[in-house]
Amino acid sequence: MAKVTKEDALRYHEGKRPGKIEVIPTKPYFTQTDLSLAYSPGVAEPCLEIQKDADNAYRYTDKGNLVAVISNGTAVLGLGNIGALSGKPVMEGKGLLFKIYAGIDVFDIEVDESDPDKFVEAVKAISPTFGGINLEDIKAPECFEIERRLKEELNIPVMHDDQHGTAIISAAGLLNALEVNGKDISKVQVVVNGAGAAAISCARLYVALGVKKENIVMLDSKGVIYDNRPNLTPEKVEFATSRRDISTLAEAMVGADVFLGLSKGNILTKDMVRSMANDPIVFALANPVPEISYEEAMDSRPDVLMSTGRSDYPNQINNVIGFPYIFRGALDTAATAINEEMKLAAVHAIADLAKLPVPEVVNEVYHVSNLTFGKDYFIPKPVDPRLLTEVSAAVAKAAIESGVARKNITDWEAYKEHLLEFMGRESKLTQQIYDAARSNPQRVVFAEGVHPSMMKAAVQAKEEGMCHPILLGNDERIEKLAKELDLSLEGIEVINLRHDREAARRERYARILTDKLQREGYTFEEANDKMFERNYFGMMMVETGEADAFITGLYTKYSNTIKVAKEVIGLQEGCNNFATMHILNSKKGTYFIADTLINRSPNTDTLVDIARLSKKAVQFFNHEPVMAMVSYSNFGSDKGGSAGCVHEAVERLQNEYPDWLIDGEMQVNVALNSELRDNKYPFSRLKGKEVNTLIFPCLNAANSSYKMLQALSPDTEVIGPIQMGLNKPIHFIDFESSVRDILNVTAIAVIDAIVNKIK
Repeated sequence: MAKVTKEDALRYHEGKRPGKIEVIPTKPYFTQTDLSLAYSPGVAEPCLEIQKDADNAYRYTDKGNLVAVISNGTAVLGLGNIGALSGKPVMEGKGLLFKIYAGIDVFDIEVDESDPDKFVEAVKAISPTFGGINLEDIKAPECFEIERRLKEELNIPVMHDDQHGTAIISAAGLLNALEVNGKDISKVQVVVNGAGAAAISCARLYVALGVKKENIVMLDSKGVIYDNRPNLTPEKVEFATSRRDISTLAEAMVGADVFLGLSKGNILTKDMVRSMANDPIVFALANPVPEISYEEAMDSRPDVLMSTGRSDYPNQINNVIGFPYIFRGALDTAATAINEEMKLAAVHAIADLAKLPVPEVVNEVYHVSNLTFGKDYFIPKPVDPRLLTEVSAAVAKAAIESGVARKNITDWEAYKEHLLEFMGRESKLTQQIYDAARSNPQRVVFAEGVHPSMMKAAVQAKEEGMCHPILLGNDERIEKLAKELDLSLEGIEVINLRHDREAARRERYARILTDKLQREGYTFEEANDKMFERNYFGMMMVETGEADAFITGLYTKYSNTIKVAKEVIGLQEGCNNFATMHILNSKKGTYFIADTLINRSPNTDTLVDIARLSKKAVQFFNHEPVMAMVSYSNFGSDKGGSAGCVHEAVERLQNEYPDWLIDGEMQVNVALNSELRDNKYPFSRLKGKEVNTLIFPCLNAANSSYKMLQALSPDTEVIGPIQMGLNKPIHFIDFESSVRDILNVTAIAVIDAIVNKIK
């Protein structure tokens, strides 16, 4: 992890616009009508509906997706009592995490009040605004009383994350660490160094999971907490020990199975770790300096299972693994509380997630290739996208079953799909594509079988039941790579096209290709040489029916792949060109962009072909094509150059297909703003329609546009490229494609193959 300097931190928080969060309107506000609906007089109607039934606030306002992050600044991170205003950057940061991980809106509220009674009254007074309250950075013991009272007196979820967030994540880690070292939770001896809010909550949750209270030794700044020590808070009394044979941390550590540190840095020594039982668990969670460094703990003994709060070491205990999704599940059920059942549900969901195969996106972020459940991975990574669906659903289900939910959920798969759509991570279209592919898996050839991304995509496609993969490449290299990546090739065919055993097949393919291209100057010898190239060999597999689809592009220039595809596969009947399309799934909707890879400077005839192919492709994905042919001019304002070609193409298409929803040429903003288009150009064939298909005048414009949108809007999912116009399912990717990109194209290739067989 890169070192964070003071200058970098201040520059980040100041930036061009101070702070880290903003409020963004979610409804139209461009016209006087919009404003009249948003405010007076239209706003009166939802006000009256809420007056009739308070639960209507969840229907007509953002209450059901709005959380207050509230602090008085008395225990800010490791900074202590720095005051409410000084803690504001932390609260803004918490709001940012809520939004980016779970889509939850946040107002950060800093209350300049340390008196618990007055603080509670202030929070109660503003509570109608919110669907939930996240208490943050409030010192112990006041935090216990504040949370208890607010939970009792409010009918919305309240959680002090400093207590319960750490408890939930570390409890999930404890369950899994004990599974790794094979110990019984009811028998382990636990040392807790620290007796603040987080430590007390961790201990309570550990007991709920099966740790015996008498097996816990807790220490504070004065040493071991004995049951006869005077002036103990009620929370410390709860975990006071009757043992008299220990008085120091070093003595408490002898024979201990688990160390939980929520205290201060560098107070745990190597000798203390060495004195623990076999296969000890050390959770050193002081931040930013843990009680013992990862390096020192591992150096002290090789059998230690180690966690810290830092992201640069394995098994990070990070509250962001829990709180966004706990509140997400609570909000989605309009829960009246976050209760113990919901917390335990989160613990088990997080623990179970670590035992599942790790998504490729997680491996990519952490620059590893084989994260698997075990000593170095028993807590999910914060970037694991499955946390959103699995933890949120588990919490929501627990809210319903424990009776605190005001809204019911019955279709849990639909709920998970909704979460993915809501966060822009996946769309109904993506799900439909994957489901369609799974319905009839086809034989798909992956050209670059020795590329890690291609291999991972093939294995995942096989595991998800989308296809029967065939990897092309050196079989020994493929097997070696699979072992390095810890991937199973069971059920996956590997073909070394250059091996002697494939000589007969290469010769057969060469004769077929020679017969097809002999009038274009091809000789058998030339064709036979071509069969040593993966693109020729793989496409011939599809051409001969020995495979159903082919995916290539990680190592090959498009120009070369296009040439091979035209020679081996050829164009569909009636097509003089072929093209590619990318699908953009954004929060505004689904858009189809063409031609993104093939035709550099299309003339009028080529643009007509691209439009025809685009219409067919959009229909293929069950959308009604509403097509705008775009340029830098509008409806003939400039008839020269590329704009002239587009203008002529539109004219031809409208004459040939009078019922098509296609028009242009027009600028992109005119295409995508129906109100502007309808007012300024009321004659347009697209009047009253929202454009979903954009056909660009040249490759440069189309390719640059979709890549710019992808770069500027990380939440937009891009699917493609999608081949349009070839006789058989040959699909392209590019050198920067991720495993997810390849998997998307694989699903499309499978559907393409299914449809191709029906024709």
